[in-house]
Amino acid sequence: MKLGRNEPCHCGSGKKFKRCCMSSVFKQHGQVFDDIEAMQATKQNVTLDELNAALQHKVQDCNNQPHPDFCGVTPTQMANWLYAPFDELQWVTISTPDILSANLVIRYLTLILDEAMTQDGSFKATSKGNLPANLVKQACELLPEFAVAQFPTNISISEFAGSNEDKFNALHYTRVLAEVSGIIYQRSGCYHVKKSAQKQYQAEGIRAFFKPMLAAAISKYNWGYLDGFEYDIDLRPFWLFMLWRIQSHNSVDQLVEEVMTAFPDLLQSFPEDDDFSSERSLSILIESRFIERFLQFWGFVTIDPRRYLNAEPVARVVQVLPLLKHTFQFTINA
Repeated sequence: MKLGRNEPCHCGSGKKFKRCCMSSVFKQHGQVFDDIEAMQATKQNVTLDELNAALQHKVQDCNNQPHPDFCGVTPTQMANWLYAPFDELQWVTISTPDILSANLVIRYLTLILDEAMTQDGSFKATSKGNLPANLVKQACELLPEFAVAQFPTNISISEFAGSNEDKFNALHYTRVLAEVSGIIYQRSGCYHVKKSAQKQYQAEGIRAFFKPMLAAAISKYNWGYLDGFEYDIDLRPFWLFMLWRIQSHNSVDQLVEEVMTAFPDLLQSFPEDDDFSSERSLSILIESRFIERFLQFWGFVTIDPRRYLNAEPVARVVQVLPLLKHTFQFTINA
């Protein structure tokens, strides 16, 4: 999938591609045109076809050279990771793990589907349109089975428990994903499981919905929905690059540095008069939207929710869980 120079950049900055990430993805190309000019100067009577062939060869060679700003990924590989649809991504194999019991999103989805299937495919929502209290209670009771980083005491801002859906972010996230995935829908005060999803669930089980839910989390769900930050900056195009890097070293600080190096124009998207520096704002977004409410909700990593301990900053390091490695196998040589 190619992106035109004058189309809006996929990073969400609002700028045209040629004035945004194009400068990073194709920054090696300046040397290509210098080489072509040198060829014209040294070779007499060069034809247009020869120039085109030489240019095509040089560009292809340039695109397939590891780029240090991309941690050794080539521009060709990076272009695929940024712009290809979920089912056309290369240099990574995305699998449905054999065991999904550690994935809280899939476990919560199972509760929702089972609740509906025992009632002919639907169940009544609350007056606010939320999941019913009995289902919320069942989801809360699953918490001891998950590897999630909890505060040392039971406090109200936990993402993984709550007295109702409004106070239970991980469950609410799952319900929203199920809707945007086209698995369930709300009508006439009830939640309904689509007929096609019912048949799929009966025939294939919950595994059938792992990849559709994951694809929706990456491409359809608004990552800024639950955090309340005003920054309209879309990190989703960079999710696979960030996943590859965090799996390599586990450090949030190093990840932020790598994202800033690979995509420096992201920093220009933050307001200059903000309370934090652009670097700090980007770090907050990556940790909130990518680490905490994507990787952690999916059971791929855990991260200590405490930022300070005994007045000292806590190192922002993730613990990569087996489910991540069972889902993503990279074949990047870098």
